[in-house]
Amino acid sequence: MAEQSHNIAASNLSVPSKKPRFALIGAGAYIAPRHLQAIHDVGGDLVAAFDPKDGGVGHLDKHFIKAEFFTIFERFDRYINRLRREGNPPNWLTVCSPSHLHDSHSFFGLRYGMNIICEKPLTVTPWNLDALEELEAESTGRIFALMQLRHHPALLALKQQMDESPRTMHEVELRYITPRGPWFKLSWKGQEDKSGGVITNIGIHFLDALMWIFGPEQETTVCIRDEQKTMGFTLLDRARVSWFLSTAHTDLVPGFSGVAERSMRVDGQLVQFSDGFTDLHTRVYEQALAGQGVGIAEARPSIELAWKIRNLPIGSSGTAT
Repeated sequence: MAEQSHNIAASNLSVPSKKPRFALIGAGAYIAPRHLQAIHDVGGDLVAAFDPKDGGVGHLDKHFIKAEFFTIFERFDRYINRLRREGNPPNWLTVCSPSHLHDSHSFFGLRYGMNIICEKPLTVTPWNLDALEELEAESTGRIFALMQLRHHPALLALKQQMDESPRTMHEVELRYITPRGPWFKLSWKGQEDKSGGVITNIGIHFLDALMWIFGPEQETTVCIRDEQKTMGFTLLDRARVSWFLSTAHTDLVPGFSGVAERSMRVDGQLVQFSDGFTDLHTRVYEQALAGQGVGIAEARPSIELAWKIRNLPIGSSGTAT
């Protein structure tokens, strides 16, 4: 592998005096409006967007009514190439496509020398990260994973507390139930080979945040795993974590009236992070534009742990490799 050397001077990361130009893949995605708002908030311009379906892409008009839109990828590719030949290409690519396409679409952006802001996860399988690293090392672009929980005020405060406290082992309980109807099973999100299953689709952010705060994984045991839920225990460097993730409405606490049940307890104390999500994408974009953010190396541990949880035999333990 070529030696990876990415500094702001050597790459095409935007500097404050230059308005960043974006292209976007997955304009009709549920999460796309948050990305469009973030692009607007950082003073960027969206010049082109792609989605194979045209339903739900009207939100482009809120901030970027002049953005070109394509439903055929080859035409989108041709337009990006035209802008490149004219000397005014986008220097950023936002990837909001289904998870199993993230690495392919990131390859596309890197080949054009664009910087990438990619929705979670960067890849569904760990070994595809290796190919991304190789191409990133050869490209002038960089890849940033959108791990917005690292910017949540409550988790930032928790990390600071852990960093400043004496080294000890903590007890952590994570519970996240986000109900999904029958449509979910038939969509790409309900297909493990495309979404990575429950642990990757709804849990990757939490795995990343927990290891960011409490250190690398040492051992994991999986107790329950099916199409709708997974439960188990993970030993981190500074925490013993019990986790339960589910898309089944029957797992909600009786009488719960919210959209999703999300809770984390550290040594018995509730960490409140149900609110405060409104501008986290903007924080990610600001950091990426500054040449910082979560790159491939930092994103890898959560992807590897999610893969382990998906494949460990029920009831058995797997240590870190």
